[in-house]
Amino acid sequence: MDPTTLNCAECASKLSELLEGFLTDAYNDDSWRDLELIAQHLANSLRKRHGPEDYHTPLGSTTLPQDLTSLLGVALNGAPIPDDARAPAVLEILRVGANLCVDHDQNRGNLLEAGFPQAVVSLLEGYSELAPSSPRANPLPLSISHLEVIKTAIGVLLNTSLGFNSVKFRLISLEVAMTLVRLSSALYPVGSWMRCTTNLFPDDLAPEEAPILIAESWNIRISLSNWAWRLITELRDDEHPLFDPQVLPYLVQPLIAFTPPLLTAPPPPNFAHPSPLRTNLLQADFELLSDSCSQLESLALDVEDIRLSLARGFLFPAEHQDVPCLLAMLDFIEQGSYAPLWYVQHEASFSMADVRNQEKAFDDCKAAVIKAVVEMSGEDKNTDVLVDGSDPTKPGGSYVSRLVNWIRNFVLGGMHGNARDDLVICATLSLGNLMRRELQSTILLSPPHNIAQLLSSEVLLSRSTDIKLKHGVIGLLKHLSQASCNSAPNRVALSNANVIDRVLASGVLDERSDAMADVVQVNAIGIVKHLCNGSFDNSLKVILPAEIDSPPPTGLSQVLSLVKRSDKVAIKSEGTRIIVNLVKSLWSNDSPKEYRSVEEIQVRQRKRDKAITVLLSPSCTEALVALLGRSLKYPVLVNEAVVALSLLSTHRDGGSLVLRAIVAPLPAEVMPGIPNSMTIPATPSTSSEAESPSIWSPGARHRPPQNRALDHLVYVLRNVSKNDDAAGLRSAATSYPNEVRANVCSLFGQVTRHTSGGDVDALKEEVKPVLEDLSRHSQGLGREMLGNAAKRVLDMWAQA
Repeated sequence: MDPTTLNCAECASKLSELLEGFLTDAYNDDSWRDLELIAQHLANSLRKRHGPEDYHTPLGSTTLPQDLTSLLGVALNGAPIPDDARAPAVLEILRVGANLCVDHDQNRGNLLEAGFPQAVVSLLEGYSELAPSSPRANPLPLSISHLEVIKTAIGVLLNTSLGFNSVKFRLISLEVAMTLVRLSSALYPVGSWMRCTTNLFPDDLAPEEAPILIAESWNIRISLSNWAWRLITELRDDEHPLFDPQVLPYLVQPLIAFTPPLLTAPPPPNFAHPSPLRTNLLQADFELLSDSCSQLESLALDVEDIRLSLARGFLFPAEHQDVPCLLAMLDFIEQGSYAPLWYVQHEASFSMADVRNQEKAFDDCKAAVIKAVVEMSGEDKNTDVLVDGSDPTKPGGSYVSRLVNWIRNFVLGGMHGNARDDLVICATLSLGNLMRRELQSTILLSPPHNIAQLLSSEVLLSRSTDIKLKHGVIGLLKHLSQASCNSAPNRVALSNANVIDRVLASGVLDERSDAMADVVQVNAIGIVKHLCNGSFDNSLKVILPAEIDSPPPTGLSQVLSLVKRSDKVAIKSEGTRIIVNLVKSLWSNDSPKEYRSVEEIQVRQRKRDKAITVLLSPSCTEALVALLGRSLKYPVLVNEAVVALSLLSTHRDGGSLVLRAIVAPLPAEVMPGIPNSMTIPATPSTSSEAESPSIWSPGARHRPPQNRALDHLVYVLRNVSKNDDAAGLRSAATSYPNEVRANVCSLFGQVTRHTSGGDVDALKEEVKPVLEDLSRHSQGLGREMLGNAAKRVLDMWAQA
């Protein structure tokens, strides 16, 4: 019988008849050849989806989907994979299934209901059991017929799942992605053709057949790996990761292949010269590298177990079957490069345009691995694993030492000596994620690392430094300065390295950096804020101009300019907190050291007086009252602004300056949009709560109209908000702690101590009733501090 004379329906009927014969033992093994030919003809006929006649829909409604599943089971006869005799028939059964559902959701559903995709997954799992338990350098020997079966089985899963979620979800639940990775890695280890010549088949080949069959084997292996990763990409689901840590040893194999010594090894004799096959192999290697890097990045971003496993494996190789995954990633970042054979000029090789595209794509691969390393370093649970203090010769451990060495080598290379800023970006971002506590920061700031000296070098922080590099460097410095707030040696190390000077001179606070440097500017502000806190010398560096001819703008002027022009609340608020710390530092006692001479003490006092004069400016007081105005939700910020204004008011020239700022209208950007109908209640809260456990003030929709800092301050004192009940009031004593309200009282007393005039009279008239109520109702239950503060102000006003 010639199967080519049959139409599709007749072929399907014959397959059903053959199945019945196999199940009843009516047919022997010779009939598998008939099945192969019939299925082959049917598969060929179904390749075209949109022909003159629709065969797909009627065939999908017959028993064909179930027959295909049953035939596959009979062909395997209980074995995980077919024997050599039945492999060609299995291939054609798979081809029928693959072509039956091309662009046909109804048939995809019919095949799923018949269990065909599930049976195909089991078949692939059977082949995967032939692979070693861990990745190997050489490809798994397999005949052409079995390679074709695997390739077509993957094609079935691709066709059934494309755009069809029911199959997609079933494949995810069967964990087919890991099976595909194991098969792809076993059958086509990236770069294996550079080491392997004929070890592709289970049996020896005849010399005359070897070149042709070897080329065919490589081409099939390339295709099935490509299809496997295409299917993995289709199955990718952000909410349900496809992989767990066991995939990591497989994902780093392409990275190892693109890193010396494998990268720079000469090709074997049979691939010593350019050919279309060699170009295909080079392209396949790179595509698998790209797929692996993409997976590493997404898994590190989304899966905690992946991040934890990478760190554990760095110390305990058995975590990944003795494959050093994180080390391979670091080696790839540092040493990985473009394949040398890309640049061999030949008609069968890549064009120069192709090479340029691949170079750019390769750089993207490195960027993906860098992101994975940075994310892994940012996992809190990894800090104690990656920062290892057990080896005194490598403080912080091998991981920390290697990252620091990347930074050191870059600095030693000088301004024009290297182009590896990607290593510094990876190192600074990773260390910044790790160094969030004092203990870890001390390791970096102490010998032998002395990282503050490196980070403050002109090579890393100059006006011409790329903003991406500044982002990493300034971010790390911010974490170091923040974690060192309570460590005098760490603060000294940062100060001696002139970190503040270098940050202010780097241009990151300039207007030209605004468009792309919001995060960098916030971090730079954080450095200055933390290092000025309680530091007289650092505060002078920010306030006073450098003692040189034509000094650049001072740090304070840069901060004030940035705060004024920025529309980012974080920049405005954090920038103003620098002023708060400057004020507190200059108003604190600069404890004299024994070695200081009288002359030196006098010089420091003159600098203090000069710096205080600079701070006593409308620009500083206006910034402070703006911080107060926009921060009603944050009592901590309200308190900082109040304390700084109070300290400024203690100066003979400060009271009137602060008073004018308090009673003047606030800038439009900090004025709340509240209907004018909302009025301030006449009496303050008398809640029995002694202290606020919450830091939140009433919501904006309850807030009365406040156009001046004075109105905000009175609002803080009252500590009430509007309600819809009949009384119109409710207690809001949980909004502002009594300590903050007591500080507001002190501000009113201080600002009116040495001032007079209409503004003072108006302030007293508005504030006095509130203070009187607080004085009467703030006794007992731990509220004496607030009542006493109000009473002291009233007593002072009464004596005036």
